[in-house]
This record gives sequence, C-alpha cells and structure tokens, in this order.
Amino acid sequence: MNVDYSQFFNMMPEVTLTLVLVIVFIADLVAAKEAKRKWENNLVCALMTLHFLVNLSGSGDVTAFGGMYYSTQAIAAVKSILAFGTILVLLQSYHWLNGQNTRSRQGEFYLLVISTLLGMNFMVSANNFLLFFLGLEMASVPMACLVAYARFKQDSAEAAAKYILTATFSSGVMVYGLSMLYGAVGNLYFCNFAAAVTATPLTVAGLVFFFSGLAFKLSLVPFHFWTADTYQGAPAVVGGYLSVISKGAAAVALLTIFTKVFGSMIDYWHPMMCIVIVLSITVANLFAIRQKNVKRFMAFSSISQAGYIMLALLSPSDASATALSYYILIYIVANLVVFGILSTLESTFDGDITMSRMNGFYKTNPRLSFIMTLALFSLGGIPPFAGMFSKFFVFMAAIQGQAVDTAMGALTYVVVFIALVNTVVSLYYYLLIVKAMYINRTEEPLPAFATPERTRLSLALCTSGIVLFGIISFVYEWIFGCVVA
Repeated sequence: MNVDYSQFFNMMPEVTLTLVLVIVFIADLVAAKEAKRKWENNLVCALMTLHFLVNLSGSGDVTAFGGMYYSTQAIAAVKSILAFGTILVLLQSYHWLNGQNTRSRQGEFYLLVISTLLGMNFMVSANNFLLFFLGLEMASVPMACLVAYARFKQDSAEAAAKYILTATFSSGVMVYGLSMLYGAVGNLYFCNFAAAVTATPLTVAGLVFFFSGLAFKLSLVPFHFWTADTYQGAPAVVGGYLSVISKGAAAVALLTIFTKVFGSMIDYWHPMMCIVIVLSITVANLFAIRQKNVKRFMAFSSISQAGYIMLALLSPSDASATALSYYILIYIVANLVVFGILSTLESTFDGDITMSRMNGFYKTNPRLSFIMTLALFSLGGIPPFAGMFSKFFVFMAAIQGQAVDTAMGALTYVVVFIALVNTVVSLYYYLLIVKAMYINRTEEPLPAFATPERTRLSLALCTSGIVLFGIISFVYEWIFGCVVA
C-alpha cells in the first residue's frame, strides 16, 4: 500500500506541534536533570509561539488521508485560540515547575501538555469517528498524568485515580454508542454518516451513549462528579489547563459533530441538550455557593461555564460557531487569571487556598486583588468586560432562527431565560471572593509577595484580553470571518 506522505503538508498545525514535541523531548533528554534549566521554559514558549503563528496563517479548506482529516479557516482559528491558551498556561507553570519537587521533571510536564494539545487538534479536525476517538484518547491519557503530577501529595494521586477511572468509563460508554451508530449506518465518515442516518431506536440510543461519554469530558451535569475532587487535587496550573483548553476543544468537536452528523436528528438531541444545560448551570451555581476551597469553587464555576458554552449548540449556525469560539477565548483569558493567581499562592504558601485565607488579600496584595476582581467580573458577565459580550453572543446565537410559537423555539427561549437568571446567581458567588479580598477582616492576611515575572506576563496578557476583547470588535469579526469563509 502506497501512502502519499505529501498529505502531511495539509496538516501543518499537527506537524509543527509534533516537531515541537520532538525538539522538547531531545532537549530534555540531553539536559542535566538536577539543573534549574530556566532555558527550557523559554524554548517551549518560543516553539509554541511559532506553532501559534502557523495556525494563524492557516490556508483555506484542506483534507488528508481519505477525508478522515479536514481543516477550515474556522478550525484554524479554534486551534489558534487553544494554542494561545496553552502558551499562557506554560508561562504560569514556570514558577511552580522550578520548585524543589518538580524541578527535575519539567520536561515531562511540557511533553504531556503538548501531547494533550496534539490530541485536541485531531479532535477538532476529525471527519471520521475513529480519528475523533483517537484524538480524544490522545488528549485524555496525558491529562491523567498531569493531574497526578504532584506525586508527593495524596490528593493529587486520588484526583488522578478518579479522573482516569471516569475517563475510562466514559470512553467505554462512547465506544458503545459508536458501535450502535456504526451498526445502524455502516460508516464512520461524518459526511457519509449524515447522508444515511435516520432516527431509529438504534441510532437514538447510540446518540445518547455517545453524548453521555463526551459529557463526562465536558463535566456536564449529571456527569460531573469527578470534577471537584480532580480540580482540588491537581496542581492549580493543571486545573487551569483542564478547565479551559480541554473543555474548549471538546465543545468545538461536539458542535461540529451535532451540526455535520446529527443535524437531521435535532428534534431528538435538542431536548436532551436543553435538560443538560439547565442542570449544569443551575446545579453548579448552587454547589459553588457552598464551597470553602477556592479550587473546588472554580471547579463548579467551570461546570456552570460549560453549560453556557453548550447554549451555542441549540441553534447550529455560523453565528453559533462564532459565539462558541469567542466564548472559549474570553473564558480562557478570564479563567487563567484566577488559576494563575491560585498557582502562585499555592506555590508560595504551600497549601490549599481556602476562602478564609483570601480575607484581607487586598491590604497586602492590591494589584493581584484588582486583577482577580476583573477576571471574576468577566466570568460573571458584568459589563463592560469581555465576559458580558461573550454571554450576550451565546444567548443571541441560541435563539437565532427560533420561533416562540414552536415547541423547540419555546423550549429554547425558556432555557435561555433560565441561563440569564442563573447569571445573577453566578455573580453572587463570584462576589463572595471579592468580598473576602476587600471587605472581610482578618488579623493575619496572606503576606505580600512578589509575583514571578512570567506569571506577571501571563496575567498582563489575560487582563488585556478581559478589557480589550469585548471593546475591540476586531476579534469577534475575525472569528466570524473565519467561520463564514
């Protein structure tokens, strides 16, 4: 069998990411294990920046390997967003990785992060269920290693065990659903599948099992039980990466599959999606209010945000794809501010950060308090920050083309209304942290400390995004242009 290797040139984002993986592996292999190796973070960030620029320069529609792989301007934009978020995470990881227990294993962390990103790239470019599943597993398995990276902490090992068990179970459920779909249609290509699929009991059951498996990855209610423990046990840097990059890739892949494959079955999956969205937003908000650990708090926040992201799927269109990609970008910059600060606090003061430890934080660290407040306001959807615009676009995309006098349209409007009401609830629990930093008094607030240089750079980029991405319309217009191209 002859293979046309020139097809790899149609997969430049994946090829460049593989080259980055190889270069980092060789550099780590020849480096001294006990040295601080400050250069390694510089190397990885520089290579990832080049990869980011390659994504930005993506050229039109391409396919490879019999149509299993495909890419468009919209997919290239999504890959650029994911690469940008990964660079921010790598910058934030520098201080933590140079700690006593992780200094000799920096290379492993970078290799695992790049491997997960490579799997996510294959997920969003898949035109075949087999490639999609391979990409999903390529992203999930290294992620379990990242969760267990703090091997000297019992919570980290417990979090990794829960993550890998739930990930394995969800993968099994997904494969079971795919086997049903393949048995009904006899094809795994998205385009061929869409042309042949009909709403039979077998295909509906397969759709339910497939969505259930992917909902585990997105930590949607009621498939979310692993999330809080995993976020609490994992290093804060890993929690940030898991909450934004992994979730964003899975959401885009789900939108693609529902649009391209199951568009004719929207009457079946639309009510299911509505139920999951309402449960995810409402249940997560209620549980977030009760949390005392800040990382568990952010875990339930991420579940709620996943529900808001899923709103874009209710009315698949160009506007939905644009709103989804834009929401992911804004969510990345806002959420990574919080996790970046938590990572610094965790590394500096060696322990979990509870709500009570945030009391009086403004007195000793006013700049970090201010930046964190902006991020929380953006997550809560307070104008004029970018989070308000992202929520607005998602709400508008959900109701686009929906008529109130139809059952589907009425249900969509009800779901959007419930999501809008829950925005008030989410604002309340985000303000709990703000209240702790500015109002709550304590005799022993966290002392003042110097934020690492690379973390400051990451926080500066994220804060700029929170303030400017909503005001400057170029960003949204760029994403929309890529979608309609």
